[in-house]
Amino acid sequence: MVWVLLVVTGVLAVMVGVLARRVHRLEQRLEPRRSSSSDAKVRSEQPADGTFATFDASRAVTTEFVITRVGEPEPEPEAAEPVPTVPAPVFADLLLKETVVQTASLFQGLRRALAPETRNRIRFHMRQEVKRSRKQRRAEIREARREWAARQRAAMAAEQRAEGSAA
Repeated sequence: MVWVLLVVTGVLAVMVGVLARRVHRLEQRLEPRRSSSSDAKVRSEQPADGTFATFDASRAVTTEFVITRVGEPEPEPEAAEPVPTVPAPVFADLLLKETVVQTASLFQGLRRALAPETRNRIRFHMRQEVKRSRKQRRAEIREARREWAARQRAAMAAEQRAEGSAA
């Protein structure tokens, strides 16, 4: 088990090393471009038709970006009817009533779940399930013993036939 952990750790260390080396190479390739140009130059060097060069510089990728509602005037907000509001005391009363009802229903559910009748019913069903599983297990063991005995008898019969034919 320990050797598996060592192998996995070694493989992960190699992968991290390779990844760090590639990132370092990429930074070195990008560094001359960053130092020679300012933001204004970079913006002016970008093509206006949406064509961008990749790091390979062997192929150009044409991507058209669509940004909605840029440069357009904002539409006039539609005349929506005002949202109905209630006064603060009514809101507090509604909130308090709802909270009290939810809390009361939670306590009622807990009281009912922890009632002696419920606990007894659960205990009864658990006992029934345990009895059923024991009965099932015993039946499976009996069946396995019968199969094992049948295999033993078949093996003994095959040995007797082999001894009888060899004699």
